[in-house]
Amino acid sequence: MSAVTTGRSAATAVYSTLLRGLATKGRMVALGMLALLAVALAVVVRARPGIDHADAAYNLVDNYGVSVLVPIVSLVFASAALGDPSEDGTLVYLWLRPVARWQLALAAAGAALTITLPFTVLPVVLAALISGVGGRLVLGALAGSLLAAVAYTAIFCGLGLRVRRALAWGLAYVVIWEQAVARVAKGAARVSISVSTRTVTARIAQHTPLPRNAMSMPVAVLVPTVATVLALVFTTRSLQRGEVA
Repeated sequence: MSAVTTGRSAATAVYSTLLRGLATKGRMVALGMLALLAVALAVVVRARPGIDHADAAYNLVDNYGVSVLVPIVSLVFASAALGDPSEDGTLVYLWLRPVARWQLALAAAGAALTITLPFTVLPVVLAALISGVGGRLVLGALAGSLLAAVAYTAIFCGLGLRVRRALAWGLAYVVIWEQAVARVAKGAARVSISVSTRTVTARIAQHTPLPRNAMSMPVAVLVPTVATVLALVFTTRSLQRGEVA
């Protein structure tokens, strides 16, 4: 068996191991309830008379789906992907496998994303569909939530590896930086995952007004893409240097 084949097999084994560790009953139940809440709220929006259904449906996707559900679920799963093995001392066994450090970083992010997507993108898109206000909102919900899930997962994988109590620090980042500072300060908005992905959602859905500090569409796509790549590079370098929490 060639070294390349051996490396791929080992990377697949690492991915499977991390995936099993993430899929705990407690996490699945708690975050499943958050996901179902998006669908339930969409039913309420559609059934409620005397409101602007298009605006209400967009606000549900924007203010709950992309801004709350996606970052929180991504934080819980991604921070645990390498954070749990680091804390319980089993990360060393992953290091001993014949896996390149960049493959280990990708395996961790991939495992977290495998669970995160059904708990984020799927309910957000279902909420947009159930609202019954048109296909543009559905496409906007899909694009915005997918970009956000990928970027947040990559970022929080590295956070879980390097920082103890990553959940608390990640939550502070989401609440203080993404939901407060970046919505007010234009400079902060330029590097905000929340502002960029909300911009993508709004522009595809053709919703007005756009989010505060909204970007052009190319920049809004570029920001989470660059953040994802940089976060994976950061995680890889941390694994190479043995820099863990």
